[in-house]
Amino acid sequence: MSTITATPVPTTAGTTASTATPATGADSTMIASNFTTFLTLLTTQLKNQNPLDPLDTNQFTQQLVQFAQVEQQMKSNDQLSTLVSLDKAAQATTALAYVGANVVVDGSTANVTNSKGSWSFNVTKPATATVTIKDSTGQTAYTGSFAVNPGSQNFSWDGKGNDGKQWPDGNYTLSASAVDASKQSVGISTEVTATVDSVDLTQNPPLLSINGQNFTVDKIKRIVRQGASASS
Repeated sequence: MSTITATPVPTTAGTTASTATPATGADSTMIASNFTTFLTLLTTQLKNQNPLDPLDTNQFTQQLVQFAQVEQQMKSNDQLSTLVSLDKAAQATTALAYVGANVVVDGSTANVTNSKGSWSFNVTKPATATVTIKDSTGQTAYTGSFAVNPGSQNFSWDGKGNDGKQWPDGNYTLSASAVDASKQSVGISTEVTATVDSVDLTQNPPLLSINGQNFTVDKIKRIVRQGASASS
């Protein structure tokens, strides 16, 4: 992987899954009470039926089946509720493991610390990329154009603007566009390597806070050891 370093250039110009609702304890109690009442009434009817005009067995058999189906569905809902709870616990455990880790995500906002910020570009063919870096207030800090090669390559910025001004540390957002030798637009994506600052477990799924932005665990592309390169 090649690395592109931004250098100041004088210029005149100043980014649901749905779950089933489980039956409540009150629902279960009511169904059980109704079923017991139904069996009591049925037994009483059978004991006191007219021998010359017996009860329709098909009718009460059908009612028994319906009660059994409802009971079975409630049990299935309870089991589904348990599975959902276990899945939430597993997601929380997985998310917590990322706190403090360096990860790579698709994104354009990177933290510039000690006058050093870095991003990664990815293009499909040779092109010329034009990048613009803005601070958290939207003010342009740097612009420049560079030759980029197919594949992923690092881009670093020393925190200096086109006029040589040193910008303060903080979060900076990079936007990039690229064209080939025929001036045709070329798709270009950006990645950032950053530390997971915290996890919001009140959300489902849990949200990882990275450079002031929220990401779900499935957005993590790679985990990078401290001091190692983010290339794959």
